[in-house]
Amino acid sequence: MRIELLGFLSLFLGAVVLVSPPRLAFYVIVVSTLFGAAAAFSVPGLGGASILVPSLLLAFYCLRFFMAFGEKPVFAAVSSASPGIWLLLLTVYGVFSALFLPRLMEGVTDTMIVLRSSAGHRIIDLTPLSFSSNNITQTIYALGGLFCFAFTFAYLKCGGTARDVINAMLFLGVANLVFAVLDVVTYRTGTAHLFDFIRTANYALLTGSEKAGFKRISGTFPEASAFAGYTIVLFAFTASLWIDRMRTVATGLVAGLLLLALLLSTSTTALVSLAMVLVFLVWRALPASYGRHATGRPAAIALGLLVVPLSFMLVLVLMPEFAKAVQEFLDETLYSKLNSQSARERMQWNAVAFQVFLDTWGWGAGLGSARASSYALVLLSNVGLIGTILFALFIGNTLTMKSAGGAQEHTTMRAAKAGVFAGLCEAMISGTVYDLGLLFFVLAGSAAALRWVPAEARGHRPGAAEAVP
Repeated sequence: MRIELLGFLSLFLGAVVLVSPPRLAFYVIVVSTLFGAAAAFSVPGLGGASILVPSLLLAFYCLRFFMAFGEKPVFAAVSSASPGIWLLLLTVYGVFSALFLPRLMEGVTDTMIVLRSSAGHRIIDLTPLSFSSNNITQTIYALGGLFCFAFTFAYLKCGGTARDVINAMLFLGVANLVFAVLDVVTYRTGTAHLFDFIRTANYALLTGSEKAGFKRISGTFPEASAFAGYTIVLFAFTASLWIDRMRTVATGLVAGLLLLALLLSTSTTALVSLAMVLVFLVWRALPASYGRHATGRPAAIALGLLVVPLSFMLVLVLMPEFAKAVQEFLDETLYSKLNSQSARERMQWNAVAFQVFLDTWGWGAGLGSARASSYALVLLSNVGLIGTILFALFIGNTLTMKSAGGAQEHTTMRAAKAGVFAGLCEAMISGTVYDLGLLFFVLAGSAAALRWVPAEARGHRPGAAEAVP
């Protein structure tokens, strides 16, 4: 086992977390999700698979909250009164499928999976269905997502506040922007090697590519699309807060800069996801945009729907050279995307994934057994129809929850739901594996916990574990 520098730092930070107030653990796990290409250590027995820094710190996160609150609020997170019950059932079925389905259906179909060598090389190839290290790694990630959801819920039910969620996410948004700027600066100055210590995961790194003359921003991630998928979640969260008039200066500034970073990432996934997220935010804000006490930013919505497109068209007419540059950018980013080798390869993955679903009679090949380029097909090919229905119930319950808390809890829950929706949009367009990342489950757990009035608002002692009413 090879331990990286950040692995040693993570172990030290984890030890500090265990002897610090629980609030520090929450901030640490949120910020750690930023390091999506940083390996803590690699496991040769799993083909050199990387254990990422967030996954290592998650163990300390869960242990710290268990020490502080016990098991009662964790069980409440997956009770019948919480969306977590569906995530629990999905994870149990996913683990069962990973352990048994690849063996029961061995050779029934061919699947597209990642093949790892002991030297750390990775290739994606079509192979007969069989049990592999991917089943183990995806099972670990699935359990990590469940634990992250449950312990985040426990923290916010036992002393954590909506303010903690807002502060942590704003800090994360600023940190993401700082690393994005440093990524571009180091690339232009020929010092990109300074980022090598946070790009140690056993992934294919595409951090030095350009498109339409722009450096594709990858930040702390292995490629621009991963950066964009992460940034769209932060944008949705902060933009939702701004629309709901929560810390308008800070949230508006961060949301605007994140939007700019998304556009400069030149990721097709980002542009399509952004359109879906903007429609979602506008649709949700409209009911609060009229009446005596309008809070949904009606002026901003009008500006976005009318003035901005008209202004953009005026610029195109008055500045033909700019219009040509925009046309070339859109052609390279969107219009010619379907004819690219990458697009043809991903469409092949989807075709194979759907065939796996059919060949396994709707049961799926087992968690980690198949790869696709859309999260819907990832679910169908890995956990089958049962797992897909359970995931739909989890997401549906999370996004349709009503808040019974105060104004700040209500606003923060809406922002967390917007982040969950954004993460889902990005995954449905280009998600390749079952794992949605810890940030997704932090936000889902936050939304579920903030659905109810906090303990201190009901007169209970903060920090005392309690079940969901």
